[in-house]
Amino acid sequence: MFYSTALKRQLAHRHPAVFVMIAGLAAFVAYGCVYAFRKPFTAAGFTGLEIWGVQYKIALVIAQVAGYALSKFVGIRLISAMGAHQRAGNLLVILAIAALSLLGFAFSSLKWGLFWMFLNGIPLGMAWGVVFSYLEGRRVTEALAAMLCINFIISSGFVKTVGRWVMLEKGVSEFQMPITVGLMFLPALLICIWLLEHLPPPDAADKAQRNERKAMSAADRKTLFQKYAPGLLLLTGIYLILTIIRDLRDNFAVEIWTELGFGNQPAILTNTELPIALLVLLSLGAMTFVSGNFRALWINHGIVIGSALLTIGSTLLFQQKMLSPVAWFVLSGAGIFLSYILFNGVLFDRLLAAFREPGNAGFLIYVADAVGYLGSVLVLLWRNFGRSELNWVDFFCDLCLYGSMMIMLLTLFSFAYLRRKRSALSNTL
Repeated sequence: MFYSTALKRQLAHRHPAVFVMIAGLAAFVAYGCVYAFRKPFTAAGFTGLEIWGVQYKIALVIAQVAGYALSKFVGIRLISAMGAHQRAGNLLVILAIAALSLLGFAFSSLKWGLFWMFLNGIPLGMAWGVVFSYLEGRRVTEALAAMLCINFIISSGFVKTVGRWVMLEKGVSEFQMPITVGLMFLPALLICIWLLEHLPPPDAADKAQRNERKAMSAADRKTLFQKYAPGLLLLTGIYLILTIIRDLRDNFAVEIWTELGFGNQPAILTNTELPIALLVLLSLGAMTFVSGNFRALWINHGIVIGSALLTIGSTLLFQQKMLSPVAWFVLSGAGIFLSYILFNGVLFDRLLAAFREPGNAGFLIYVADAVGYLGSVLVLLWRNFGRSELNWVDFFCDLCLYGSMMIMLLTLFSFAYLRRKRSALSNTL
């Protein structure tokens, strides 16, 4: 890949606001294009198709999420131990495998389709960790992470909108649509990888405020986890619930909107996510101005509790017909994504910085992600075999209500544990 030392030097001397815009936009577009290789198939309904007693779309989602979950377990070691010189090569390998799997899916039987979707999930599960590694450990990490992570809100809906358009307007089949959409986004993805490679590493001021980030050995990972095990288990439990709710909302948005009477409006998949993305971007971007790492950590816990209350309140109002379907989907989505994105780009970064721990946030995020996606697979199986009588709207409402209640309880326990841990740390200084 062509490399320009002059460009890297210029970026190192840019004003922080300019750097945030360049780095954040490159990361946002890069990971948004990754979604084009992962999510378009969920825009298809695969109506009337079943395999082994499971609706075919549910089977495809389970297969991909299973590959994604496996990838997260593998990523605990690979991402945490990855050196800066390995990032671009890893991303290119990830893309190649993902594209080949979609090509196989386009021309295979139903049974082989599950294999190809499982294979698709394995490399893509590590793409986020590679992209985030360019951004972590900086004074402006919150702003950069907010720009990167609004992909979770916007990009999935956008690539599904493109997928529906490709099928409805261009006559592409449900099976060939995913590779078609992926290839449409490939050029932009390659350009953004090139830009990310030219970002300067964290400087001395970054390291002083956020602690230096380093590759971690197996012993480093074990030591860090054991040192904070109760708190990390509580945070992982919160993220498990958030992943289950967010994943179902994402993968079955088409079915939810169809049941709500909006099935013939593909643009709604994107339009309802834009206000959520703006709210998350402003909220998390503002955290950049909180210089105290412990203060930021406590604020993060408060945001999680407030977000859970928003999800519960909006869902109850919707069920009582006091809130429109669109308003409910936006407000409940805001409650889900505010917390979900905290875990993916801010909370663990602040945790390491507050306790001055060496290592990298990618390790902690991938531990939580591995558990989260495994839980998502189990819930989908339970939905298919145990709660199939429920429609998607009612099932999603139940997850929002009961899941958010559990999130609030676990967050309070996490806050109490980390406060005690901080007091113990202060007493030893």
